Amino acid sequence: MSVSSSLRARLLSVGLGALALVTTAAATAPGGQAAPDDRGRPSASDVVTTLKFVRNSADPQNSRLYVIRGGTPVAEFRAGSGLGKTHRNGRKECVREQGWLPRGTYKVGAAQTRYNGTLVKGYAIPLSDKKCSDNQTWRTQLLIHSEMTRDGGRGSTESRRWDGVSDYKSAGCIKLEPNDIKKLFRNLSRFPAPTRLTVV
Repeated sequence: MSVSSSLRARLLSVGLGALALVTTAAATAPGGQAAPDDRGRPSASDVVTTLKFVRNSADPQNSRLYVIRGGTPVAEFRAGSGLGKTHRNGRKECVREQGWLPRGTYKVGAAQTRYNGTLVKGYAIPLSDKKCSDNQTWRTQLLIHSEMTRDGGRGSTESRRWDGVSDYKSAGCIKLEPNDIKKLFRNLSRFPAPTRLTVV
């Protein structure tokens, strides 16, 4: 009786191990990527998230930042870049600290909720440096950010306090209203982080 019980236990153990291997193989596509779910769609971890900034030539401070997931826009935020339509250099991408973000593709760094730069604090996402269309001017120290204190609150000085639409102006960074950048972070936290931003 005990030999039979022991044999049954071993067979059950082997059977469960084989079942686990089959289940893992079925859930994994070639190349180690997760297979589509049982409805033929990619799993959530396979859907690529990117960011897209659409500059508005008529009003740069009323431009749009989109979260794109699996090729489909899933979130949209008002955003600004540069010193605006009334500034002589506001729409010139090769003028440092005045013009808007140059067209092209950027690498996106890790999102930070307690960024502590000299000018920018709080919620921020670093972007890679970019050589602009004159093929010689580099735009550097670029971020997606807002105006807030390091802990994400409303400060007492102008650079730490969002006062309204005039605060969409920037030195070239993409700038969002504080509540919108917090919504952006919540949206991005649910999926693998984006690694690419496209500016058009």
